[in-house]
Amino acid sequence: MESRPEYRLLVPDMTCGHCVKTITRAVQQADPQARVRASTEKRQVSIDSAVDIAILEAAIRAAGYTPAAG
Repeated sequence: MESRPEYRLLVPDMTCGHCVKTITRAVQQADPQARVRASTEKRQVSIDSAVDIAILEAAIRAAGYTPAAG
């Protein structure tokens, strides 16, 4: 099985379950194979994906959120 990097992003404006669903959908549009885990408490998203982090960040920004390295 291919090893995929795990990215961690802080998303300070991710505050609820709707935000998590929107971010997850945006990431999975960029990479349908991505595995996304999110914590609204920590405002953190962990993404297992073979797609470059810049593409994933751009997808999250396009969905209306402000990701930062975390």
